[in-house]
Amino acid sequence: MIKKAMASLAIAAASFGVVGTAANASVIVLGNSRASACYHAAENANATNRNVQLCQTVLREDPITERERTATHVNLGILYFYQGQYDAALVNFDRAIELDADEPEAYLNKAIALLRRDESGSRAVPLFTMALDMGTRKPALAYYGRGLAHELDGDLTQAYYDIRRATEADPGWDVPERDLARFIVEPAN
Repeated sequence: MIKKAMASLAIAAASFGVVGTAANASVIVLGNSRASACYHAAENANATNRNVQLCQTVLREDPITERERTATHVNLGILYFYQGQYDAALVNFDRAIELDADEPEAYLNKAIALLRRDESGSRAVPLFTMALDMGTRKPALAYYGRGLAHELDGDLTQAYYDIRRATEADPGWDVPERDLARFIVEPAN
């Protein structure tokens, strides 16, 4: 049986800040183009209005491939996320999914944005799972986010296991390890 050491979900809500700062599962755009500059802005969490406008200009004006268009929507969504504009972020993640339903970073970032906006895990859990199934480049972040989503929904057992998987996926990331200390694991009677 798994119990939380602290009963308040305020801890999980505070952890949203951690997910928010780690939400950077951007999609790489190679080359020396404006689309590449948009990627670097998202990768570095440099969510200035100027960088948002840059990404919008890429989508509106630049002759980019379908792959670059998908990536740019993900990257623009990340910039909106960092600005706290979750609905605009979700629009861009949804557009990326429409363009390429197999882009795991679009699902991962959409899950994080929903988790942050709704403070509920019900819609985020399946998206984290899809990102993991599709091979996201940031599995530790996906497991951790899914763990927080389970915790918000009251499923402490799944929360514990997912947060533990996050520590296994990225042993150097100390946030999930610290969160595990909030759980008490007891043998079932």
